[in-house]
Amino acid sequence: MAAGFDKNAAYLSELEMLGFGFVEIGTVTPKPQPGNDKPRLFRLPKDKALINRMGFNNDGVKVVAKRLREWRARTPLDSDSTGTQGGRFIIGGNIGKNKITPNEEAWKDYEVCFRELFDCVDYFVVNVSSPNTPGLRALQEKESLRKILEHLQAINQHMPAPKPLLLKIAPDLTWSQVDDVIDLALEIKLDGLVATNTTISRDNLETPGNKIAAIGAGGLSGAPLRRQSTEIVKYIHQKTGGRIPVIASGGIFSAEHAREKLEAGASLLQVWTGFIYEGPLIVKKILKELAK
Repeated sequence: MAAGFDKNAAYLSELEMLGFGFVEIGTVTPKPQPGNDKPRLFRLPKDKALINRMGFNNDGVKVVAKRLREWRARTPLDSDSTGTQGGRFIIGGNIGKNKITPNEEAWKDYEVCFRELFDCVDYFVVNVSSPNTPGLRALQEKESLRKILEHLQAINQHMPAPKPLLLKIAPDLTWSQVDDVIDLALEIKLDGLVATNTTISRDNLETPGNKIAAIGAGGLSGAPLRRQSTEIVKYIHQKTGGRIPVIASGGIFSAEHAREKLEAGASLLQVWTGFIYEGPLIVKKILKELAK
């Protein structure tokens, strides 16, 4: 399950029962925040898409960390576990900055979340690609990213057992910006990239333009994002020769879509909008079809 669904680590056991192998909680910020004004989530059924402008609504990192520790305490290790805390079910921590934090101070917010969640999650994803926090995407520029990622990686490498550190990118980057991300990921030795977040594009939608205009700002997810996301996954995989694992997210509704992402070079897959439109059995259906 991609980040943005179980923002506060409230439904881990339920999602595991539905067949998910891993859940990315968050985006979590240092301080709790209510998010943007409602309504802030809209369905586009004709396009099998969603538009959201949630705005990193979450309970704050201390509350989320406490909830995760409690969940870990009551979830025993599986007998065939590979040693992951809480059994084979993997939990990722997607971290961001508070809306009120200026970009030049953003690295501090990411550090707070990283340290607080370190013993609670199995991997980290740095989110600088949501379109719903003003100015956040500016942090995708190479030097801004470097400041955040180098700092986190320095902390990480001083831990007894460093955690995988990944970066989530937007589908709206230019190819030269994707190249910058790849160069930085290799330089800093990131453990992977998540491709992709939601898009600000409204191209080629079947939903009438007046309805789209009435909805307003927000990130678009779902079927319209599928090909764009796959192209980015494929580009990263080919450009790096597979040296950077990619978690593919964007427009996965079926086994065919899942296979498309895997053939493009994805190591892992995430769904979100597909879960909304296809229902709670989406993972089991996809796995059943892939197994054939």
